[in-house]
Amino acid sequence: MAHQSKSGLTYESESTGLLIVDPYNDFLSEGGKLYELSRSTLEANDVVEHMRQVLAAARAAGLQVFIAPHHRWRDGDLHSHWKTIPPIGAAADKSRVFADGTWGGSFHPGFEPRPGEVVAQEHWLSSGFANTDLDLQLKKHGVRKVIVIGMRANTCIESTVRFAAELGYEVTLVKDAIGSFGHAEMDATLQYNMPSYANAIVSTDEILATLSV
Repeated sequence: MAHQSKSGLTYESESTGLLIVDPYNDFLSEGGKLYELSRSTLEANDVVEHMRQVLAAARAAGLQVFIAPHHRWRDGDLHSHWKTIPPIGAAADKSRVFADGTWGGSFHPGFEPRPGEVVAQEHWLSSGFANTDLDLQLKKHGVRKVIVIGMRANTCIESTVRFAAELGYEVTLVKDAIGSFGHAEMDATLQYNMPSYANAIVSTDEILATLSV
């Protein structure tokens, strides 16, 4: 079944996937290690509720759901032996964000995968595609179009959307179902960077209306 948006884009259930990036408690839950940095954008745009609404609509429309999770910190990680590591990776390692086996490194309530939904291999830095099986999983499920939600706008969201575009996917970004560490980062993503790579940048209301048709 095809769902057509006002922009003319269509979202066929057999070829469209929902891609949720880093839905961890450390990002999305009060008390998470990165929550206070994210709070202003999460609250201003009601991001978590919008993410839930988009996920529910995607499931109801029969879209395949994929989660692209960031690498979980683990004791004895290889980072300590790496010769080079970008600043964002070093900061995450130092803070032990998304620690494996902890509440912060667990998916926020409501975003646990259901049977048949795909959790890709953890990405080490920002792109959900780099050094993971995400591209393979999307292709094996016949997906050519992705709807992207999650965290963090100017890092993992941007990197994943850019990589998806490079690989030939049609990308829709839901602008009020993503968050970041402040409104300047969100503005940079939505006003300047992502219009070059996302085929559509829409609101939650717009994508809900499209998927419900």
